[in-house]
Amino acid sequence: MITFPHRTVRAVGAAATLLGAIVLASPLFAASRQVLAKASSQEAMASTSDSAAIVPVEARIRDLHKKLHITAAQKPQWDALTLVMRDNAQAMVDLQKQRASDAQSMSAVDVVKSYQTVIEAHEAGMKKFVPPFEALYGAMSDAQKKTADSLFRSRARVSAAKQTAANK
Repeated sequence: MITFPHRTVRAVGAAATLLGAIVLASPLFAASRQVLAKASSQEAMASTSDSAAIVPVEARIRDLHKKLHITAAQKPQWDALTLVMRDNAQAMVDLQKQRASDAQSMSAVDVVKSYQTVIEAHEAGMKKFVPPFEALYGAMSDAQKKTADSLFRSRARVSAAKQTAANK
């Protein structure tokens, strides 16, 4: 683990980690872990399908739809958001597949650069996610907003707790 002596660098790193974890990390890293686990052999890598690796984001989409009680009137905003969620998940799966296929030949510098690429993909994914999420949130009733606030706060608390535990 790399430790950063400057408080600002640590805070920025923690904020970036938290943002990624709020929406992207759990379903996407779950998909990434599936891909990496299956990629341990060439045969397994060849049999890994994109659709199987996207299952976690589909479950998250269904869960959010149910918990947020998305209405027919909110369908256009919801559809725009789910498109971004699926695209972001696919981008992460593709990156993880590439990393898995290169794992045996990567130098330490290559590994660090691959992490940089993943972080940049998370950042790009968040930039794409925020506008349709804001549009959906703006179309929500007060009760739906309260539910969304609670759901995303609890994910943020879980992520922060994990980050704190990892830093000890």
